[in-house]
Amino acid sequence: MSVGYVQRSERVAVIGVGILGASVGWNLSRHGAEVVFIDAGQPGEGVTNWSFSWVNASNKTGRRSYFDLNVAGMAAYRQLAETIGPDSWWHPNGHLRWADAPAAEAKLLETAELLASWDYRVEVSTGAEVRRRLEPALTVPGKTPVLFYPDEAWVHGRHLVGRLVGRAVESGAERRSGTAVCDIGVGADGTIQTVTLSDGSCLDVDAVVNAAGPSASRVAGLIARHLPMRREPGAVTRIDCARVLVHRAMHAPHIEIRPDGDASVVLHSREIDALIDTGEDPAELARLLHESAKHVVPELGNAVISQTRVAHRPITADGFPSVGAVPSVPGYYEAVSHSGITLGPVIGRLLASEILSGKRDEMLADFRPDRFPRDSARRRQYRPGRRVSVNRLVTQSPCGRRRRPCTASTYDNSMHPA
Repeated sequence: MSVGYVQRSERVAVIGVGILGASVGWNLSRHGAEVVFIDAGQPGEGVTNWSFSWVNASNKTGRRSYFDLNVAGMAAYRQLAETIGPDSWWHPNGHLRWADAPAAEAKLLETAELLASWDYRVEVSTGAEVRRRLEPALTVPGKTPVLFYPDEAWVHGRHLVGRLVGRAVESGAERRSGTAVCDIGVGADGTIQTVTLSDGSCLDVDAVVNAAGPSASRVAGLIARHLPMRREPGAVTRIDCARVLVHRAMHAPHIEIRPDGDASVVLHSREIDALIDTGEDPAELARLLHESAKHVVPELGNAVISQTRVAHRPITADGFPSVGAVPSVPGYYEAVSHSGITLGPVIGRLLASEILSGKRDEMLADFRPDRFPRDSARRRQYRPGRRVSVNRLVTQSPCGRRRRPCTASTYDNSMHPA
């Protein structure tokens, strides 16, 4: 199926420059579109930089189509590493997972059986075997079953975003960092026409990609669209180490651990996240994460907490991505997903293709934006002051003649990954 689409030579504003925005923009740019990256902060320094950054499909078994999309995301990463070079961002070392309670252990083994039936590679080892072959610094009990997913990985999101945006800029893309989107203007026919920024500038555009992460609902509101999202904050801590003692991402009981380069380790825990809304100080959250990590890797006791951030995850109301065109507003597209790290390259490729060709990929059929009920608010009305012609809707834009102050709907995605 095809919808109204953007020709290659036209201009696309990508709002939010985390992993999803960077991936969409890079794919658009390399195929000839004129791209403008817009971010209230700096590319890759929002939630993309404060994610566990685990590339996987083993945690995505709730819906087969979602699992398949994540498997495609993993394959897209391998292709991307070949295309732009792996350097410091790509770490395909697999993933470990184990539990410390019988019920949780049984659940993990049940999931492993399901994944194996779906041809997803998984190996079941003992704790002793894992310590001998893969991670000697762990304290996992010798007889505990440990799942190893060899095709999974972790990525350094900020480095990857920098690489993608850099490549896009080399192809002619423009960066507008440190400025927020205040308004999205539409023409008499309801199509996207302009984007107004907090620095007072106004850009003539032919399409926008809403990749603003947890702020995506506010950006959608600029065109009177209702995009329901959950509030789900998460705490991530980085600890500095004299040497990194783990070699891959892992889900241990009560704590998630992964390397983060040559001298840093990232920690996260859903259990600790549950304390955020109790008003617990971030420094205390970091201490609790560090304590849990020491039970798994005792030598991390010598590490020093360096950074902690509580960030809001970009999760739609039903938990699944919102990707593609919104037919009621031609030229408006969404790229919003909690699994942005895993899905970035595949969503970037599929959405860029949709924008440039108008063709919808069936892989995204279950994740279309129009599955959410339409908002009861009236559609944004055409604003006077724009001259209209038969050949091209906008022959003269009001953007260059006045500056418009931002309103209360201004979004700030300085912590958002897109």
